[in-house]
Amino acid sequence: MDPISRNTCGAGAPPWHAAHQAVLVEESMHALAINPGAIYVDATFGRGGHARALLERLGPEGQLFAFDRDPEAVNAGFALQSSDHRMQIEHSRLSETPQRLHERGLSGRIAGVLLDLGVSSPQLDTPERGFSFSQDGPLDMRMDPSQGEPLSTWLARAPADEIARVLKDAGEERFALRIARAIERERAQQPLTSTGALARLIERTVPTREPGKHPATRSFQALRITVNQELDELRAGLAGITDLLAAGGRLVVISFHSLEDRIVKRFMRDAARGPQVPKSVPVRADQASGPLRLIGAAQRPGAAEVARNPRARSAILRVAERRP
Repeated sequence: MDPISRNTCGAGAPPWHAAHQAVLVEESMHALAINPGAIYVDATFGRGGHARALLERLGPEGQLFAFDRDPEAVNAGFALQSSDHRMQIEHSRLSETPQRLHERGLSGRIAGVLLDLGVSSPQLDTPERGFSFSQDGPLDMRMDPSQGEPLSTWLARAPADEIARVLKDAGEERFALRIARAIERERAQQPLTSTGALARLIERTVPTREPGKHPATRSFQALRITVNQELDELRAGLAGITDLLAAGGRLVVISFHSLEDRIVKRFMRDAARGPQVPKSVPVRADQASGPLRLIGAAQRPGAAEVARNPRARSAILRVAERRP
C-alpha cells in the first residue's frame, strides 16, 4: 500500500501527509528480480505505487495479479486494470489470496509476490474511515467496511482486561491497563463513538509523553491491528505463499513496525532452515533445508528517500527465494 509512517500507525496527519508515495520502490523491484515475461502478484495494492512500477518493467506477455481487502483500493485498481490488460485486480483479504491464486491454476508458476503491509494514506486521509486521531470521525478503523465490526462496537463490549491486553500486546503501550480502565469508566457514562473522543480520553489518561508522538499513537495502532486481525491475516497469507512460487520465485515483504517484521523474519527463517530434527536422525541433503532461502540482509530506506518521503523512515524490506 502507499503508506503513511507506519511507526505511528494511526497518528495524525503531518504536513507531508497529503502525498501518497510508495516506499522502497526501486529496492523492491530489484528484490523481485523481474523477468519481463513472468507472472507477479501485488497482494496489497493500496493505490498502486508498486504495481505501476512493476508494470513498467513487465513485457507484453507479463502478468500482474493484484489484490486488496479495501474496496476503495480495489476500485482504484480497476482504473489501472482498464488501461492495462496485463493486470487483474480482485477484492481479497491477505489470508484468502493464496487460495484465490491456487484456484486460478497458478501454484508453482509465480515469479514474485510483493507485500507492502500496514495502513494506507488514503485510509487515514478520510475521517469517515475512523483511522486518524487528528481528524474526528466515526470510530470504525475497518480496512474493509463491509466485514467485521467497527471499533466502537468492540470497545462497547470488550472487558477492560481484554482491552488492556490488546493495547499492551499489539501496541506495546506502557499504560495499557490505565487506558483500558478509563475506557471502561467512560463507556459506562456514554458510548465511545468518535476518534476524537477516544484520542482525548487517552490524552487525559496517559501521564507521560513520548517525544514526537501523540499519546494515542500506540493505542490506535493496537486497536486498528485488532479490528482488522492484521497479524493473523499476515501469518495466514505467508503460510500459503510458498507453494505458489516457481523455482527461483521471490517473496518480498515491506513491514512498518516490529510486530509485522517479527512475523515476517521468523517465517522466512523457519522456511529457510526447514524441519528441525534431532542430530541423531539421518536426513538426506535435499531435506536439510526448507523451501526458501534468504536473499541478502534486511533493507531500510536511504537518507535521501527519508528526506524526500518521511513516511518511509520506519520501513524494512526482507526477501526470500524459492529453492529449485
